[in-house]
Amino acid sequence: MAKWGHGDPRWIVEEREDGTNVNNWHWTERDATSWSKGRLRELLVGITVENEAGRCEISELKQVEGEASCSSRKGKLIFFYEWNIKLGWKGIIRESGAKHKGLIEIPSLSEENEVDDTEVNVSKKKGDGDILKDLMKTAGTAKVREALGDYLKALKTEFTLGMILPTKAMAAQELTVKRKLSENTLQASSPVALGVRIPTVALHMTELFDAAIEQLYRIFTVKDLVQKFSKSPAVLEAEKGGKFQMFDGNISGEYTELLTNKKIVMKWRRRNWPEEHYAIVALNFVPTLEQTELQLDCKGVPVCEEENMKFCWQKQHFEEIKGLLQLTTLNG
Repeated sequence: MAKWGHGDPRWIVEEREDGTNVNNWHWTERDATSWSKGRLRELLVGITVENEAGRCEISELKQVEGEASCSSRKGKLIFFYEWNIKLGWKGIIRESGAKHKGLIEIPSLSEENEVDDTEVNVSKKKGDGDILKDLMKTAGTAKVREALGDYLKALKTEFTLGMILPTKAMAAQELTVKRKLSENTLQASSPVALGVRIPTVALHMTELFDAAIEQLYRIFTVKDLVQKFSKSPAVLEAEKGGKFQMFDGNISGEYTELLTNKKIVMKWRRRNWPEEHYAIVALNFVPTLEQTELQLDCKGVPVCEEENMKFCWQKQHFEEIKGLLQLTTLNG
């Protein structure tokens, strides 16, 4: 018989105040189907590719059939996903201005294949415009696979947040990390009480846009323009104390300060963040020579969400807004 405290740790029930799934030993499962459909839409719709011959854009998600789930057993995560995806694309030939449409079909995105081996089929409606089809089959396919890889990364990190519950050993590690974090990166030290107390980081990003400062400010404060670059319905009350919701509810918050064409400050959160936890996002609009520089400062981002936050703003905001501006210029 083993001495007290020296038994196989897998069978030792640690004390947890909530008494939930100690040592992460029991089987738990979370349905990722609805979340996945929203994330695939965010990542795929709006992808653009171009060359000297023309420009193409994935304009709609026509079909997404399948399911996804994540299971936890003995402290390990097991993923299952199987998707059949159809996308609509449209393009314009620069020289003639002729417009064409087509389809992208992904018959089987699953855990059985690597993303780089996933089949991506590109087709075009009858007529000329094969040069656009070739563009989508090369650069377009590469970007689609990149987006699918981003989806799987988010599925395995962002979606699984909280599925592996901390044991005593993990709690000790977290305490060590917290001690190493500077006081100004802890939500607890913030003078503004935003919700739960968790380790956080601050982010600073800058991006240049080929747009007048008034035009860029409108893209962040006019509902119709927000819906265009986010490719999803939005709720927007662009005034102090007004609420906003974007990307099928995955992002929400409240405006705390608006200085027309100069600055926007928001309480901002993702749906999967701890309940009632908000980051503070400040957008400063700085005019430069024939461009506008957008300076983003964000405080209160959960440590585990730092990379997802960067991805969200770089890919889903900055790049999509640039695509919208470019499309506006071409159509103008």
